[in-house]
Amino acid sequence: MIVRKDGRENGHLRSLKASFDVFGYTAGSILFEVGNTKVLCSVTMQPGVPPFLKGTGTGWLTAEYAMLPTATNIRTQRESSTMKKNGRSVEISRIISRALRSVIDLPQLGERTITIDCDVLQADGGTRTACITGSYFALEHAVNYWVKTKQLPSSILKDSIVAISAGIYQGTAILDPDFAEDSEIDSDFNFVINKENAIIEVQGTAEKQPVSWDQFEQLKNLALSGAHQLFQFFVSQNISGKTSITPAIVDTQEMSKDKQKKNQSASMFSLANRFPQ
Repeated sequence: MIVRKDGRENGHLRSLKASFDVFGYTAGSILFEVGNTKVLCSVTMQPGVPPFLKGTGTGWLTAEYAMLPTATNIRTQRESSTMKKNGRSVEISRIISRALRSVIDLPQLGERTITIDCDVLQADGGTRTACITGSYFALEHAVNYWVKTKQLPSSILKDSIVAISAGIYQGTAILDPDFAEDSEIDSDFNFVINKENAIIEVQGTAEKQPVSWDQFEQLKNLALSGAHQLFQFFVSQNISGKTSITPAIVDTQEMSKDKQKKNQSASMFSLANRFPQ
């Protein structure tokens, strides 16, 4: 076992925090923090679909991913100012879209489009996996809201997913590398996994050394463990599946000390206030 820079064991996630309903004008939103990585995900639904789906009765889901200029140590230009899409942002937008479409019954949605907006406020590794996980739970809350307010007749969710990264670092398999580890990593993999431990998507590359099948098996097992930890994080706080909440903040470091606390302060835009009692 190696000594990681933040003192974590190889199979441990960074601390997790989640704050729901952070936007007033979306059906579902979340500020999701994984260590020092912070992402803001929101969900909206509009009538209409792309041209290739018109007349089919089937809906669509798409996602947009972007990093704020000061999300990293060195400021980056906004894509709007360069008038050009960043290749990395496009690639990550596509994986988020694919992952979230896998959990939606698109024919049941009808000719509507769900848009997931993911903005990275602070990047310290694992932004795409944090966005997929955060987006799923924001989507779950949005669907609950749409059903509650009769915008949808019933839930269109057919699965639940999370995403986690794992890699080979100094010859050892580790879970959820931060930026410092990722910068020196031998190989890097991203796993999208559902609640039944089935794989939705895997992205990976051997950046320095080839990955043996034995090492890949270790990475797979770490990813399954990480997915379990993520699902447990949300379930343990009664966040997943609730249709009426006040903004809640939960922290895995506090969970480990049995000091779980929730922020009970009311929000003028909280889902609790928007739902009819």
